[in-house]
Amino acid sequence: MSHPIILYDGVCGLCNRLNQFVLGRDPEDIFRFASLQSPLAAHILSRHHADPQDLDTVYVVVSHELPHEHLLARSDAIIFVLKQLGGIWMFLGSFLQLLPRVLRDAAYRLVARNRYRIFGRFETCMLPSPQMRDRFLDV
Repeated sequence: MSHPIILYDGVCGLCNRLNQFVLGRDPEDIFRFASLQSPLAAHILSRHHADPQDLDTVYVVVSHELPHEHLLARSDAIIFVLKQLGGIWMFLGSFLQLLPRVLRDAAYRLVARNRYRIFGRFETCMLPSPQMRDRFLDV
């Protein structure tokens, strides 16, 4: 099985908090990570006809480099992550999935538009700890 890859804005404070959240709740090491600014992300996004310059969207690549590889974006990506984490997060993801995608993505875009102002922005992508470095594909 291929590990799902979370593609995130490497300079976004909210995105880095998302990564820390996932790392702390993923004891089976399901997820891998790559910043949207990386060549790997640009290659994957181009293959799926997504804009590599769009840093307002979090993506999850499912079945990376397998024939049935697909890309989840925005709220669908967040729901996938929550459901994979299991426990209460799975229930939260299932609940969010009941909402119409148009509403979920509207809320997502509102947060994405204001994320730098609320959560801050870094000058460069943050480096993972040595224990987590192998889970980051663009380091």
